[in-house]
Amino acid sequence: MRARMALYSAGIQVDIVEVALKEKPADMLALSAKGTVPVLQLKDGRVLDESLAIMDWALHQNDPDHWLPEASSDAAARLCHELITENDSTFKQALDRYKYPQRYADEDCSNAREDGLVFLNKLNSQLATQPYLLGETLSYADIAIFPFIRQFANVDFDWFEDSQLAGLQTWLDERVNSVLFKTIMEKNRSLLI
Repeated sequence: MRARMALYSAGIQVDIVEVALKEKPADMLALSAKGTVPVLQLKDGRVLDESLAIMDWALHQNDPDHWLPEASSDAAARLCHELITENDSTFKQALDRYKYPQRYADEDCSNAREDGLVFLNKLNSQLATQPYLLGETLSYADIAIFPFIRQFANVDFDWFEDSQLAGLQTWLDERVNSVLFKTIMEKNRSLLI
């Protein structure tokens, strides 16, 4: 999702090929032996098989919405990096164990939601006085983190709605209902951007 949103924002045309990860196509595996999505093959033959790498590449081609932290704002760039690093490491680990405890039968996953709540509370604090994670405008951090928060909330949406995370709930609702998200989620078509 985050790669698609960056590609869309950058105005880069790509063909989206939906794949069932239980039946990974041979041509996808030929591009990236990792067997994970997304995978983007550039015109020059290079392959990007990490969503953040795709985001970085797309937004460095064209960043019309100014999602990338400005070079002049070291504090924003540092915070952006810190939030995404925590999201993609400890929070993602908690999310996986909360959403798919059966995949971790040899681990105790009973505290996974509480482990994830630590990061949710951190984000909620960021959003207590501002509409977006880095301030007054939508940024790279918002786009990079949003899909994971959406997944976490959807595991038990009633719990998420009842939690004391009003700022994060508003932020998530705005992301889910945005034209950007609805556009990139349309199925069975090329993402013409």
